[in-house]
Amino acid sequence: MRRFDTPAPVAVVVDIPAGRIQFIAGDRVDTTVEVRPTDAAKSRDAKVAEQAEVAYGCGALRIESSAHIAPAVRSTDVHDREEGAPAMSLTRTDQKAVAGPERPELQQALQEIVDSGFAGVQLRVHDERGAWVGSAGVRKLGASAKPSTDGRFRIGSSTKTFTATLVLQLVAEGKLGLDAPAADHLPQFELDRRITVRMLLQHTSGVFNFTGEYYEDGTFAPGIPWQGPEFVANQFHTYLPEELVRLALSKPARFAPGTDWSYSNTNYVLAKLLVEAVTGRPYAEEMQRRILGPLGLSGTSVPGTSPEIPAPHAHGYYTFQDADQWKTVDLTRYNVSWISAAGDMISTTEDLHVFFSALMAGKLLPAPLLAEMRTPHPELGYGLGLFVQETDGGGTVFHHNGGFFGWAALMYGTADGGTTLTASLTTGDAQLDFAATAAAFQKAQQRLVDAVFCGGRQPAPARADGHSAH
Repeated sequence: MRRFDTPAPVAVVVDIPAGRIQFIAGDRVDTTVEVRPTDAAKSRDAKVAEQAEVAYGCGALRIESSAHIAPAVRSTDVHDREEGAPAMSLTRTDQKAVAGPERPELQQALQEIVDSGFAGVQLRVHDERGAWVGSAGVRKLGASAKPSTDGRFRIGSSTKTFTATLVLQLVAEGKLGLDAPAADHLPQFELDRRITVRMLLQHTSGVFNFTGEYYEDGTFAPGIPWQGPEFVANQFHTYLPEELVRLALSKPARFAPGTDWSYSNTNYVLAKLLVEAVTGRPYAEEMQRRILGPLGLSGTSVPGTSPEIPAPHAHGYYTFQDADQWKTVDLTRYNVSWISAAGDMISTTEDLHVFFSALMAGKLLPAPLLAEMRTPHPELGYGLGLFVQETDGGGTVFHHNGGFFGWAALMYGTADGGTTLTASLTTGDAQLDFAATAAAFQKAQQRLVDAVFCGGRQPAPARADGHSAH
């Protein structure tokens, strides 16, 4: 029998072909679940009861039989599980995915994402049922090939979690003080000395966002060109990190350091410059030496000023209005120096899984610093490079998603790294303005999170990851 703490009312999902299920509720505090065979004398009934899996999360008890959901033959066009794969893996697997359980809820979620206007999506899930990968939609508009399940993609602001981890490793080594002034290492910018390293990582510095700021009254203060025909015309332009910082510092601060919260890409460009200042080495080199190399993340890179993305990859498109006409351009290739360490990295769903599961399991940071990273701002739910999301079942999911023109990335995991969801979405030629695209992205990510972490039940709403390039 399995016993679960259930202080609140629960829903029950039963998916077994035969058997008797007994629930024993104890003072609305706990629930015990026992699965018995319909006829203990029959070996099939006994086997079904023995193989029944019982789990509780997100306010729902789920009772399923692995014998019921595992088909004997699988098509190569449906999603695969890497049989016997651990819930948390710290290195790449060279084995091809083999037959495993169907995950119709994930298949349906992928198709719903494509139907909402995205060109394609690839997904990887690791949980107690194994590793599951799949894709839907098309790799390129006008073609029929599906996105590769191991394709590379631009991860946008999921980069911030990598950057924050790198900075916190330097804190662990005593090279940086988490609550020390960032100005100690970056004197060239004459930063407000109240701005600490922690404030940069948690977006509480008040520094203007160089991609532009929306204010409470609805007005927008522009930064660099980041949308519409201006952005397309500048897609191969190179920006220096110092240039982005100086642009931001030329604008009034949003608030006094530490008194509020506002998502600002400038914080993470400053974090990159901190890494380079205290190590004496380029940010990309430190990322490779400390994180990418040790974890074997061969599909992950910091492209710098290169517009290229290694194969295999899907194509990302940007649809915008120019002189009252809708235009669609292929933005697979562009110079991401405009976003720098706030969102420039390239990765794969497997690499994101390996990184995030290692981070959550305490493989990359000492326990006290991992706890600091996962402690959210009291009003916003953002830690140090991580969003913290509570579920209806009393659990916690950590994540940092990302998205800009052509691409979006999802990176979610549980506190122990045992369950992760990593995905890439590419935009197509749907005629949606930025707000509509962002809304579609939020709905898509919520659909996948519901399917993986809550068995289709809706957890508490996820925090948006910023209003511009995020």
